[in-house]
Amino acid sequence: MKKVIKQLEERNLDGLFLVDYANIRYMSGFTNADSYILITKEKQYFLTDYRYSEQAEKECKGFEVITVDREEKPLEQVILEIADSTGLKNIGFEENHIVFQLLEKLRGAMPRIEFVPTNGIVESLRYIKTNKEIDYIQTAASIADKAFDQILDTLKPGMTELEAAWKLETFMREFGADSSAFQTILISGQKTSLPHGIPSRKKIEKGDLVTIDFGALVEGYRSDMTRTIVVGKPDEKQKKIYAIIQEAQEQGLQSARAGRTGKEVNEEVMKIISGYGYIEFAGKGLGHGVGLDIHELPFMNKTCGDELKENCVVTIEPGIYIPYWGGVRIEDIIAVKNGPCKVLSNSPKELISI
Repeated sequence: MKKVIKQLEERNLDGLFLVDYANIRYMSGFTNADSYILITKEKQYFLTDYRYSEQAEKECKGFEVITVDREEKPLEQVILEIADSTGLKNIGFEENHIVFQLLEKLRGAMPRIEFVPTNGIVESLRYIKTNKEIDYIQTAASIADKAFDQILDTLKPGMTELEAAWKLETFMREFGADSSAFQTILISGQKTSLPHGIPSRKKIEKGDLVTIDFGALVEGYRSDMTRTIVVGKPDEKQKKIYAIIQEAQEQGLQSARAGRTGKEVNEEVMKIISGYGYIEFAGKGLGHGVGLDIHELPFMNKTCGDELKENCVVTIEPGIYIPYWGGVRIEDIIAVKNGPCKVLSNSPKELISI
């Protein structure tokens, strides 16, 4: 909170209005939905409705919890009363997250208040993870590892992608996940050329590549891992493409260390894929940050100037996606260190045939 208030002072802002779920949870510890935060230099306010006010009183230490009522005391009236009582002249808002309708409602109710767009104030604090945050992500990754081991014994030809995805998510719950970290990607055959394909009623067939991109959620923190397997005996092209991605992914793990930019790590990985003649089929990015959101800073690609810092948590996930043939992706989640990174996901990476 002190760091946020310091940024308000540096930007000449009297207050900051938060609407993003992950940022609200990070600042307050609140673990539910439908809430807002207003931060001023003197005091912090947590705004929610009657469904969550009791929970907020228990979880949001250091905040004054105010109950919002859509009919009797709507959000804009609550903020106006705070602004009038504290003398706020301007309020920063999260330009990447606020709904336009809400912003217009606030401006209409408070014409004397200047609403100033801001970006990344809280996200900059979330960039480097604490040891506790890394422990949560490690636990989530370990649950995903166990679930992957189970799905290898379960998945078989004739099962649909949706059936397999549901079983995988069930395994994660059984091993202690609060839920899936995101919608599971479990696709097969030619569909594996789709980086973010959606599981369907397509049956998994012998000879198919199967891409499994999934993660577990633990205490609000997420893991992210991808493995590509083959049903039956792999053909020569499948083995070739897999070997390229395995080499490229290993290069990414070796290159990702504190002090390097996302662009530099991406270039070293793409150089390997380019050397084998498949750069036109490579994905546009190497990886991304993970934490309370499944996709957060830094985004590691050819334009990423963000410097990796110790205890950033990112993915390394090169892929080759060939339309109407299929694709291969291998992804691990890592904690960046000054030396070699710490790999948090530990499922095997040799080409697995089932």
